[in-house]
Amino acid sequence: MKTTEQSSHFEHLDAMSTREILEGINQEDRLVPVAVAQAIPAIEKLVDGIVERVPKGGRVFYTGAGTSGRLGIVDASEIEPTYGVSDLFIGVMAGGDGAIRHAVEGAEDNALQGWEDLQRFHPTSMDVLVGITASGGAPYVLGAIRKAREAGLLTGAITNNEDSPVVREAQIAMVASVGPEFVTGSTRMKSGTSAKLILNMISTASMIRLGHVKGNKMVDMQLTNQKLVDRGTRMIMEATGIKDYDQAQALLLRYGQVRSAVEAYFKK
Repeated sequence: MKTTEQSSHFEHLDAMSTREILEGINQEDRLVPVAVAQAIPAIEKLVDGIVERVPKGGRVFYTGAGTSGRLGIVDASEIEPTYGVSDLFIGVMAGGDGAIRHAVEGAEDNALQGWEDLQRFHPTSMDVLVGITASGGAPYVLGAIRKAREAGLLTGAITNNEDSPVVREAQIAMVASVGPEFVTGSTRMKSGTSAKLILNMISTASMIRLGHVKGNKMVDMQLTNQKLVDRGTRMIMEATGIKDYDQAQALLLRYGQVRSAVEAYFKK
């Protein structure tokens, strides 16, 4: 039986108090970062592959179904505002955008649709495809990975079952063996958390390696709200030594980006 389908370590959840339920969930959640740590060598290999391919025109596609698909879309959607690059990380999920909010029955069982959904982006051999499937057996993901490999893409997989089809199908398998879920089979819990952590690591490490972070600052972030304008202003003050907040903010708004503003200041 797949690990993600094994019975919870906890019995009689319906008889527990609220405190007992919460403490049990927390106890299980503590296992997640330990499991993710075991996948770091594989994550490293994938990130290095991304860093090699992106300067040559490559992109990163995430594909999944249900919770896995939604997590990929969440991570991909944050890249542009955080790092100022568009259409570099792209999330696609079984059932299309409508499935982000509402489950589309049977969508993940179509082994041909995953690759078909990617065709509107015209994937090339320079791209990277990361399939996300807690069980490791979602046909939608497996079919996409299989076709992607045939087309020359670098393929990776995030899963929670060591002995699963996706581990054998993908070139780089990132396995987080988190064990049975607190509620048996509810992979939106520990499995989903592990996938989110791994996605964070993939995209963040890639963006740092590709030069979108200076020191520890997001110098290419988009100024989409006042909080980020304030953050950018303070980043400019720190980087340039400007003491006047309004002067630093005016510089930021003039150039629209921390990196550009700082470079312009020092070119004077």
